[in-house]
Amino acid sequence: MTTEQNTPAAEPAHTELWVERTGTRRYTGRSSRGAEVLIGSQDVDGVFTPGELLKIALAACTGMASDRPLSRRLGDDYDATIRVSGDADRENEVYPRLEEILELDLSELDADAADRLLVVVRRAIDAVCTVGRTIKAGAEVDLKITTE
Repeated sequence: MTTEQNTPAAEPAHTELWVERTGTRRYTGRSSRGAEVLIGSQDVDGVFTPGELLKIALAACTGMASDRPLSRRLGDDYDATIRVSGDADRENEVYPRLEEILELDLSELDADAADRLLVVVRRAIDAVCTVGRTIKAGAEVDLKITTE
């Protein structure tokens, strides 16, 4: 008779993130997993601004946090769009308010089932959306500058 040993799950590899300057107010964001995103100022076509990336990260986190409860109830092929907006306060250089709209088709559910699902979805987002939780809580940023 053999006994199974509990072995800890392998730690996920740490993803390195960085941006490289590619021109005046233009950068390419990169990850050690091979992803790239073009970043620049609002007057440059084909790039995201850093603020837009913040908003997209929030919307994507909301989508990913809500994916399990929604797919369990609606099936793996459900459609969802998360819209996010919020104007910058340029005097203080902050986004004082970000607004998200999670668009879902719940027409297959009765009103009570839809309400219950939305409660579960909100709880999931509040519990596991790291980006949203970080924005709400605030985060310390420790900037170090190295020179050659």
